[in-house]
Amino acid sequence: MNGEKKVRIGFLVNPIAGMGGRVGLKGTDDIFKEALKMGAKHVAPKRGIEFLKKLKDMQLHQKAHLITCPAIMGEEEIRSVSLDADVLPMETKAETTAEDTKQAAKLMIKRKVDLILFVGGDGTARDILAALSSSSTPVLGIPSGVKMYSGIFTVNPEDAAYIVDAFLRNETQITDFEIMDVDETAIRRDDFNIRLYGFLKGPFLPMYIQGSKQVSPETLDEQENQIAVARFIIEEMKSTATYILGPGTTVKCIADLLGVKKTLLGVDIYRDGRMIRDVNEETTLTEVDDWKNTWIIVSPIGKQGILFGRGNQQISPKILRFVGKERIIVLATKSKIGGIEGGVLRVDTGDAGVDKMLKGYIRVATDYREWRLLQIR
Repeated sequence: MNGEKKVRIGFLVNPIAGMGGRVGLKGTDDIFKEALKMGAKHVAPKRGIEFLKKLKDMQLHQKAHLITCPAIMGEEEIRSVSLDADVLPMETKAETTAEDTKQAAKLMIKRKVDLILFVGGDGTARDILAALSSSSTPVLGIPSGVKMYSGIFTVNPEDAAYIVDAFLRNETQITDFEIMDVDETAIRRDDFNIRLYGFLKGPFLPMYIQGSKQVSPETLDEQENQIAVARFIIEEMKSTATYILGPGTTVKCIADLLGVKKTLLGVDIYRDGRMIRDVNEETTLTEVDDWKNTWIIVSPIGKQGILFGRGNQQISPKILRFVGKERIIVLATKSKIGGIEGGVLRVDTGDAGVDKMLKGYIRVATDYREWRLLQIR
């Protein structure tokens, strides 16, 4: 690359991606209007701007020729940070669709881009996969969805800029990434149904790519480990405290032992022996009246090691600030800890200040009366 010829980079934003997170909709596929009625705000444009600012700070725009989509699908974000780009000749409406994403990806291939960067979630990755079925152009995802179980996403928007830097210097390996997604209709019924849709090629840089989610094994040893951890946490719980419970089978085991019903894939509040189920950010802010006596119990996503920012956006940066790092209880089975890439935990809350507050070392309950220190990167 050596500055002789600028690399052509396609930049695409799915503006509705991630809007269902904080309002507890577990996705935004086909329910955009419902998310708006619940007060959801656009997430993806901000995430795209975070990436572009880092790209500019690193002066990578001088080595790349940006090609983007009209209006809020990329053009507005690029102009907001005073960068230049060619805009694809396509029409977009205020409410964009999957077809807009597919059309943009196809037009970028016709423009012979060297790399496609998209801001979105698993649904966006699936749309690009469908559009690029016969292309080997590498793709990189900037996380902005609710779930993001696919392996093609960076940990956060700034990490995408570091990967672009390495790509421009021919220092990345191009590999196949799993494109996975869940049935959002089923997940709203608390039924977890994940499916592999195919593979997209993309640049790989260790510790900057989140990797695919690993489903917890349903073995007897795993279940016994979950029960042991849950019993330990219950012994430590205070009868007068409020507990915000994140999603997942490990945390749900606590509710099972307490004899209360919890949503497997949602966020719930446990207080005074009862459960307030499937809460969103607004409900939590309303229900909690003593933040100094409130705790968050959460388990990292298998293999990815992400604590906050994937599937639990209802536990928002505002809530995390109120609770504080010292009252976050992390639990994970030994097999989950052993499967986390790099052996470190990660956060991507969408708030740089909160991410910084959370980073460092944190205790993780891995068995009955057994703690392990892990680093949050």
